[in-house]
Amino acid sequence: MMRDGAGVMSEIPEDLQGGSTEITKVGGRVLRSRRQGSTNVEWLLTVLERRGFRYSPRFLGLSDDDRQVLEFMEGRAGSYPLPAALRSDEALISAARALRSLHEVTSDLATEVVDGWMLEAVEPYEVICHGDFAPYNCVFDGSGLVGIIDFDTAHPGPRIRDVAYAIYRFAPLTAPGNAVGFGSLAEQARRARLFCDKYGEVNRTQVVETACRRLLDLVSYMRSQAAQGDAAFQSHLDDGHDTVYLRDVHYLRTNAAALSRALM
Repeated sequence: MMRDGAGVMSEIPEDLQGGSTEITKVGGRVLRSRRQGSTNVEWLLTVLERRGFRYSPRFLGLSDDDRQVLEFMEGRAGSYPLPAALRSDEALISAARALRSLHEVTSDLATEVVDGWMLEAVEPYEVICHGDFAPYNCVFDGSGLVGIIDFDTAHPGPRIRDVAYAIYRFAPLTAPGNAVGFGSLAEQARRARLFCDKYGEVNRTQVVETACRRLLDLVSYMRSQAAQGDAAFQSHLDDGHDTVYLRDVHYLRTNAAALSRALM
């Protein structure tokens, strides 16, 4: 049973893969466990719908057991290993344009709600960052992005934080040996520049180091959450995700000069 305008559904539930969050699909709707920052995310999704932003799921209310009820977005999420269509320039271009659209529609919201997000707000408050803009949090129709999901890590911050991390994921700026990576350094640099070109104005000199800082922040967050007993993050550490990110940081800093030249 659903409440707060979410309606009533009798379809058979289907569990979905959702990182560290329990997610269930019921008919054309998705139920997600609420967590720190959920109230802010629900506000954000409501405002995005009101403003006609077409890439985010609609927030439909809360279930009787206090789970979020969201619109299910039809399409294919970018799970790894990425298929050829999602490694294409077309997919990257559509992602860059969608991220720019998200930033433009939230630029006047960045200072409206600063506290209470899962991740701390970061100055300067230019936009509301998605916080984890990556293929696995995007929905595609063929090679075109049609939806952005999982806003749990959204928070006010500078747009470069989102852009740099998105480039890390979509170029992708990963070290050889990273199982989700592909392409030579030259190809990664070309795709990174293409993302910047299609996103629009952004300080390209900051991309590489900002990506490194984002990865280091991610490693620290994973370790702190695991230390507090979060089983999902402990599983990530057991699988060596933190080591993979640290190797990518080393790779990025080793090749920072070449990548930065290619971005200009």
